[in-house]
Parts: sequence; C-alpha cells; structure tokens
Amino acid sequence: MDDRREPADLRGLDERRRLLLSLGMLCYPFLAGAGVAQYTHGSGLVAGYLLLAAISACYLGIVVASMRSAWRAHWWLLAVMTALSVLVAPLAHENVMILVAVLVPSAAARVGVRTAAILVVLGAAACVVVPMVVPGWNTGPSWYYAVAVVFTALLVHAFSRTATANQQLREARAEVARLASEAERNRIARDLHDLLGHSLTAITVKSTLARRLAVGAPPAALAEMESVEQLSRQTLADVRAAVSGYQDVTLAGELARGRELLRAAGVVADLPTAAEVVPPDRRELFGWVVREGLTNVVRHARAGRCTVELTASSVEVHDDGAGGPAGAGSGLDGLRARVTAAGGVLTAGPARPRGWSLRAEVPA
Repeated sequence: MDDRREPADLRGLDERRRLLLSLGMLCYPFLAGAGVAQYTHGSGLVAGYLLLAAISACYLGIVVASMRSAWRAHWWLLAVMTALSVLVAPLAHENVMILVAVLVPSAAARVGVRTAAILVVLGAAACVVVPMVVPGWNTGPSWYYAVAVVFTALLVHAFSRTATANQQLREARAEVARLASEAERNRIARDLHDLLGHSLTAITVKSTLARRLAVGAPPAALAEMESVEQLSRQTLADVRAAVSGYQDVTLAGELARGRELLRAAGVVADLPTAAEVVPPDRRELFGWVVREGLTNVVRHARAGRCTVELTASSVEVHDDGAGGPAGAGSGLDGLRARVTAAGGVLTAGPARPRGWSLRAEVPA
C-alpha cells in the first residue's frame, strides 16, 4: 500500500474490500439453491429460488446498514433473513444449513467476542446435529457446513480487525499531520514575534525619540516623523494579532505540549493520550483549561505528579503539590469567563488529601 495515499482513498479501499467479501458470501445462498433444485420441482422450485433471492437481498441490506452504522435496520434485516431461511428449509433440506455460515457472522459482527464465539459454536453444532434429527433428511452430520460456519466467522473477524486497525492508523496519521501543522504554525508565530516584532518595537521607540528631539524642526518633518511612529505602532499591533491567530489552542496540542512541559519540570505526567472522548465543540475550551492548569502546576505547585482527567463534559487538572488558594493574577479570571460563557462552571482550589485541583464542567 502506498503510504502517500489519502485517508479518504484508504477508507474507500476498505469499503471496496468489504463489499467484495460480502459479494463472495453470496455463494452460500447459491449452494442452498442446489438443494432446492435437488429436492423440489415446479412451483416449489420457483418459491425456493424466490426465497433465496430475498435472503440474498436481506444480506446485502445488512452489509449496507452496517457500513452506514444503521444498527436497528441491521437487526431487523437479520431477523427477516433468519425467518426466510426457516421457510426455505423444507425445500432445500440439509443444504439450508449452509445459510448458517451467513447468519452467524452477520450476528457475531455486532456483539462481544465471547458472545460471538458462543454463536459460532452453536451454529457449527446446529450444522452437525440438525440434519441427523429432522425427519426425511437422514443425511448424517454435516461436517462440511460446520467447517464453513467456523471458517467464515474467522474470516469475517480477521477482516473486521484489519479494517479497525486501518481506521486507527488513519486517525493516527491525521493526528500526526495536525500536530505537525500546528507546530509549524507556532514556529512561524514565534519567528514573527521574535524577529519582526523586535524590529518594529525598535522602530517605534526610535521614531518616538526622534520626534521628541526634533524640537524646532519644520512642521512637515515633525508630521512625517509622527506618521512613521503611528505606522510602526499599527504594524506592530497587526503582527501581534497575526501571531495570536496562528497560535490556535487545541486540546490534543495542549496535552502534547503539557507532557513535554511536565517532563522538563521533573513532574510525573499522567495525561490522556487522546482527546476523542471530548466532543469537538468543547476541545478548544478544555485546551485552555489544560494550558492554564499545567502552567500553574509548573510555576507554583512544587508537585511530583500531575494528572489530567477527561470526560465528555468535564476536564480536571490536579497535582500533589503544595496546594493553597488561587492567588491574584493567576489567569483564572479570564479562564472562568471563558467557561462561564460556554455555560459551564470552573472550580479551583486545594484538593484532598493534598495538592491543588482545577476543574471545568460544561454540561451537554
């Protein structure tokens, strides 16, 4: 696989592979059709083929519902498919058991591993036992169908695990790209601030001094010098505004920077590795909370360990340091205003049994 392929292309490739696997499993209704042709004739043959066509349509509907995460439709279609399989059983005899290789993986795909294993065992056992006990079949145990059930279930499970791993890889690549882009923006912002900002500050100071020293100079010269001063001040303000715009605050970025900040300060960092638990509309706000909390830990706490806890509606930064009430000029007033504007509550103060805690909660 080309590592340069776009994530959307990778998703499309997974979907095409899934569709190809699903189309391949339609061979099972075809094999059941061989039983219908063997044991029925006339109108029964037509009815059997129509039932198998409906079963195939239900299975394709299950595939589409799964790809769209429409799980309620998935279960309804599976129920209809099971009922149709029962109806076709008198027409296909023991050959109907091959449809278990479609029904079991379709059900196992949406349950836990233990439940899925139980379904596979029960399906394989049914393939062995049912043909022996149904009157008129008397074919003996259908080991072929039992093996088909187990093999198909393992194949679907392996494919599902591969698709999940690919999805996680795409998310990781997107996160790395986003963090790299953010780091580049921050580097540009630092360069603008350090280089251009310094030069503009020097121009502003020198133009102000020159205007004050130019006592008795022609009015036009004084006007030009004042214009230079005003222009440099305005340009400096524009540069600072641009720098502020570059430095976006994101929760994932603040967690990454905070981990390095705590490491450099000799504080053990117990921080989440991902921010997906937080809804996208709250991540920037929670990023501000994490930035303020970790900055205070490094500056004031004298802590040995710092922990950040995330939920969908709250973020908390707490440490095992000196504790004490929040002091003036700590930046909490501005942060409290941000949280309040978002409809949340910010609490800060000593934690038990020791340390300090900063918590923001924004109800859904």
